[in-house]
Amino acid sequence: MSALNKIARTMVSHRRGILAADESIGTMSARLESVGVAPTEENRRVYRELIVTTPRLAESVSGVILADETFHQQLDDGRSFPEYLSDIGILAGIKVDTGAKPLAGASGEKITEGLDGLRERIADYVRRGATFAKWRAVITIGDGLPSDRAVRANVHALARYAGLCQEGGLVPIVEPEVLMDGDHSLARCRQVTTDTLEELFEELDLLQVQLDGIVLKPNMVVPGSGSGEQVTVADVAEATVETLRETVPPAVPGIAFLSGGQDPEVATEHLGAMQGLDPLPWELTYSFGRALVGPALEAWRGQEQNRDAAQSALSARAVANAAAR
Repeated sequence: MSALNKIARTMVSHRRGILAADESIGTMSARLESVGVAPTEENRRVYRELIVTTPRLAESVSGVILADETFHQQLDDGRSFPEYLSDIGILAGIKVDTGAKPLAGASGEKITEGLDGLRERIADYVRRGATFAKWRAVITIGDGLPSDRAVRANVHALARYAGLCQEGGLVPIVEPEVLMDGDHSLARCRQVTTDTLEELFEELDLLQVQLDGIVLKPNMVVPGSGSGEQVTVADVAEATVETLRETVPPAVPGIAFLSGGQDPEVATEHLGAMQGLDPLPWELTYSFGRALVGPALEAWRGQEQNRDAAQSALSARAVANAAAR
């Protein structure tokens, strides 16, 4: 078993999932402001320390994806976030893309940037304790969208990122997110997700990325948030798993779903329903952000006296998702 494969399997093992605490400074600041907390660097640090120090977190969470700012910060006891996570048996990950920007000549579509200087940044992150990384591509469904140009540009960037990570000793989380925004049907989401994943694995093969040393982080197959289409939990589970069967090679160790704006409880129900289907060649787990930490932020609201309640809210969501596995 290679070192990359061992890490990837650890990330999806023992009913645990991956906590995404990698919001950009702008996104995290907006979320703090939404609950009445000043969007300062120190408040972002305090909130993320509250998250990672939740008691018994390692029983439900195998890895935490950190933003660059948090990765270089310290807890109150002087340990860096990667050092602390390692000490409690959780892998430290790092988001290495620099965000989705407008794609030239493709109105309404985006390309994720951040490849420039990535080899050198990976070396520094590894030196500081990272074991895996994340890169998110966004695919928009709309009138005539996505274009072939947008899909190909994004999966090419994902494959280049994955290759650089493996070269530098990091397991890449490969995240092609077909966005839930829009009025498209479940069937349309399934078709776009299928097309995107097929293109992705062709590109990964072309760039000779080691498939047993990655974790795939796709969207679940759901109707657009503005569609009004009523589907059952079983509908989503079956459509998602069948899409994966058609597109994802069995060499991939695990699939860690993003929540993609679903309500926390609904995302957990979908994850649980997938576990009851026929045996699959990969582990199915979660890599949630808001669906895990959203309730904790609402409970905390910047007040130290709410710390225990906030950590209990996070723990409850993490335990529920582990149970769904």
